[in-house]
Amino acid sequence: MLVASSLTLTSCIEEVLPESSTATAEQVGASSSALEASVSGIPAQMCQGYLVYGDQVHETDMAFPQLLIAMTEMLGDMYPLGENSGYDWYRNYNTFSSNYGDNSYMSYLPWRTLYMFIKTANDVIGAVDITNENLPNDIKGYAGIAYACRAMHYYFLTTLYEPVANIYTDCSDVLGLTVPIVKPETTGDQIKNNPRATHDEMVAFMLEDLQIAESLLSNYTPESKYLPNLACVYGLMARVYMWDEQYANAATYARKAIDASGCTPLTKEQWLDVNNGFNNMATNNAWMWGIKYSPENMGNLCNFTGHMSGEADWGYSSLTLPGIDKSLYDQIAFSDFRKYTFLDPDRSVYPYETCRDQAWIDDAKDYQAIKFRCLGGDWQDYAVGGAVDVPVMRVEEMYLIEAEALGMSEGVAAGVAALNSFMQTYRDATYNFATTDARTLQLQVLLQMRIEFWGEGTSVFPTAKRLKPGVIRNYEGTNAPADIFKINCAGIKPNWNLVIPYTEVENNVALEGKNNPDPTTTVTGPSPVGEYAPGNNAAAE
Repeated sequence: MLVASSLTLTSCIEEVLPESSTATAEQVGASSSALEASVSGIPAQMCQGYLVYGDQVHETDMAFPQLLIAMTEMLGDMYPLGENSGYDWYRNYNTFSSNYGDNSYMSYLPWRTLYMFIKTANDVIGAVDITNENLPNDIKGYAGIAYACRAMHYYFLTTLYEPVANIYTDCSDVLGLTVPIVKPETTGDQIKNNPRATHDEMVAFMLEDLQIAESLLSNYTPESKYLPNLACVYGLMARVYMWDEQYANAATYARKAIDASGCTPLTKEQWLDVNNGFNNMATNNAWMWGIKYSPENMGNLCNFTGHMSGEADWGYSSLTLPGIDKSLYDQIAFSDFRKYTFLDPDRSVYPYETCRDQAWIDDAKDYQAIKFRCLGGDWQDYAVGGAVDVPVMRVEEMYLIEAEALGMSEGVAAGVAALNSFMQTYRDATYNFATTDARTLQLQVLLQMRIEFWGEGTSVFPTAKRLKPGVIRNYEGTNAPADIFKINCAGIKPNWNLVIPYTEVENNVALEGKNNPDPTTTVTGPSPVGEYAPGNNAAAE
């Protein structure tokens, strides 16, 4: 456990750090059944409400789903459109109106959550001697799952906490630094003096984990897609190679992921399904990996659907009414069925369907999202409508990674051809993109990712942070609901570089003087209409 002391926050809430509920490596290794039970518990842990605190302390304490929402808000692609937007617990990821420092929930909860996941993976890894040539395939498979999960969790830590240069904060002293690496054999004394791994060290570490996972899962397939299989390992490799800008390798592994998965992108009918849209991976062939809420241990507030489905009559989303940024919506063609994920101001452009009634459609906010449906269309009972699957990896991401990676490794024309093939085959038959410029291709792929994975920020935020596209949210006709959201930043928003919690710094001397700069109040809304907010670190441009 990396954070060993209590964390004093800027709110009136006093934090009490929980003890991990996962077993030790010794307990896990006691028997194959215990090992299986520990691995089977991974999906449950990944969607456990109030995972960190064990109680209702902060409503973003949502395990893995918090990352999907937080990263979407950080991009500026989602707004709370309802009259009660203050109930959007994630809005601070979209603004600079609250504390982003080392004593904030925004820095602490993603950090703590991901390291808790890593501990679970480490307990399994530490219990299996993978050098034993006589290991049964199922034991190899359990270990392979743990290695794949550990690599993914370090990937998200890296993409959140590795700083990218920007004109708003001075990151010069920490550029190229990621997060401390903790393995099963890491001792308590080592944890107290454990430096941030360099970018190259972390990339090598993640790829080594994934290569081990590839070997261990080559003859073992999990019983369900609630755990990663070999195709997911290839998908994770593609993600890591893209973060490191090893484009040829990224293209290779994205294609291997597509082929090994046997998955095909969502159809229009599946995408817009009133009862099963983005909540039930058994009804489509696109999801490579997902996690599932259990009706027995979920509450009405701290769950994904309760934050993301405006159709639900429970949770916060019925108050916040999450919707899309207008400028992003306007870039979706009417011939692209993904546009009908969001309610057009002219409701007559499409016969929108809902589990509610026509009056609900008529009264809903313009640009409100209807992407994430209540399971079975049950908008009244959270234990039924909220007991959904949540996407971890979809095959569409691999197609889009492949398009950019081919364009950067084999020439722009190859990337354009791959992008047009995906879009024309699966999304919009009239789509026809053309460019000879690599940067233009990259930004077009990013645009399609932002449309494809709206609300699934883990699949798009790392790409945006790598490409530094600039963010304009105060423009003529913006639907940003308040000045605090009307932020325009060159390159990246500085809060895309999360700050390491101060308790970690206090307990790890190697981090002293090596934290990311605090982005709080570096940019305040509203920015000048259509112009980037000025920064104090122009040398970073």
